[in-house]
Amino acid sequence: MKNALKPRVFVIPKEVSGISEGLKGAGFRAYLVGGCVRDLILGLRPKDWDITTDATPDDIAKVFPKTFYENEYGTVGVVNDEAEESLKVVEVTPFRKEIGYSDSRRPDRVVFGGTLEDDLKRRDFSINAIAMDIKDTKDGECDVEVIDNHQGLKDISSRTIVAVGKPEERFAEDGLRLLRALRLSAELGFKLETETAEAIKKHASVIKKIAMERVRDEFVRIIMSDRPGDGFRMAESLGVLKHVIPELSQAVGVEQNKAHSFDVFEHLIRAVEHSAKRGYSLEVRLASLFHDIGKPPARRWSEEKGDWTFHGHDVLGAKMTVKILERLKFQNKVIDKVSRLVLTHMFFTDTEKITLSAVRRLVAKVGKENIWELMNVRAADRIGTGRPKESPYRLRKYHSMVEEAMRDPITVSMLRVDGSRIMEIAGLKPGPRVGYILHALLEEVLDAPEKNTREFLEEKTRELSALPEEELKEAGERGKERRETEEDKELSKIRKKYWVK
Repeated sequence: MKNALKPRVFVIPKEVSGISEGLKGAGFRAYLVGGCVRDLILGLRPKDWDITTDATPDDIAKVFPKTFYENEYGTVGVVNDEAEESLKVVEVTPFRKEIGYSDSRRPDRVVFGGTLEDDLKRRDFSINAIAMDIKDTKDGECDVEVIDNHQGLKDISSRTIVAVGKPEERFAEDGLRLLRALRLSAELGFKLETETAEAIKKHASVIKKIAMERVRDEFVRIIMSDRPGDGFRMAESLGVLKHVIPELSQAVGVEQNKAHSFDVFEHLIRAVEHSAKRGYSLEVRLASLFHDIGKPPARRWSEEKGDWTFHGHDVLGAKMTVKILERLKFQNKVIDKVSRLVLTHMFFTDTEKITLSAVRRLVAKVGKENIWELMNVRAADRIGTGRPKESPYRLRKYHSMVEEAMRDPITVSMLRVDGSRIMEIAGLKPGPRVGYILHALLEEVLDAPEKNTREFLEEKTRELSALPEEELKEAGERGKERRETEEDKELSKIRKKYWVK
């Protein structure tokens, strides 16, 4: 075995090192392999742990008390119910050879046995074809021997993604590897080695043979990475994007109006980059990527304006977004939310003419649970135009008015008693005295919120109802003025928060 490097120390969870020890104790070999090894070398915390061994699936099941095995690749899940979530299942896979890939999706035949060298040779990229042999464990630190047959350490050091063996053969075996290369580049900030990139370009169409659920999963990891823009630009330049999201590829070179510095494609990419920078949710990132997807088919030249127009691109874009996400097999709740955000991203233009009732209608249309995410899409949209400021006055005004529209106003409806109960207690008919009492009670509660109980308010109602007309009216007017003062204070506080008038 070549390139077995001297032992190095890594922190490896006992749930993982214990499996290696268990297999070795039963007379088998065991190695950490794949992405977990790459991440350890990079100083990252692995999300998943994988072990490869010369034990068969039946052998593995005999060594550990709780396992499951239900796949054609021999992978056995070793279960530890007491471990933290990411370590409850550690996958252990026998050394294997994969023979034939007639559908460019999965091997025609899997043969267990062979050697570690055979196992590493079948892997996709050199940075994923490194193995670790745990030699000793002490206080959570493990001495390991690193087995690197394909210069993976060198490629990690140079931050380069290189296919194992011949790139064309690797991509012909499994077309999803094309997307995985782009995803790893976006996640890790690695560049593609030239021959590997050329092979992706040559075999880009093979992605059409891959199940959309698998394509979606790689797409989601690209968009949820720290560098989604790099992933999508690379996918476009290598001819992959047109086979996954042709609508986005068709936005390349589509010139916009004078308000924009970039074509539609670059505008969308910059919008999703901003969403990633801010750590926004999947739905906001998707909406940022697709909010102007309707512009290419909606684009018309206006002789009157001497510029391009895109009337109805929001409605058209929402429909296109639904089709894209359905094609990629996203859940209905994600499709519904993202398409709503795309549909409503064009809300308002003139902050001086916006009314609170219009804002309330917007909130009702997009949903209270989505309104702040719509604000995030709008911010990403603005950054995508090439304008330097993230929060200009207009955007801050939107936030202020949404908060004003969303807050519960200070009214007598806050009281634990209503007009009907007051009439019942005081023996009154509908009329001004009921309103006076309500406002007088509100003043009491504004001064001391703890008084807003049914018992206190009912007793206070009896006292107020006994007052002469003029005295009760004065109490009611004071309460009304106090309500208006408090309302103004709340609105002033919100506007000051956003530095708007």
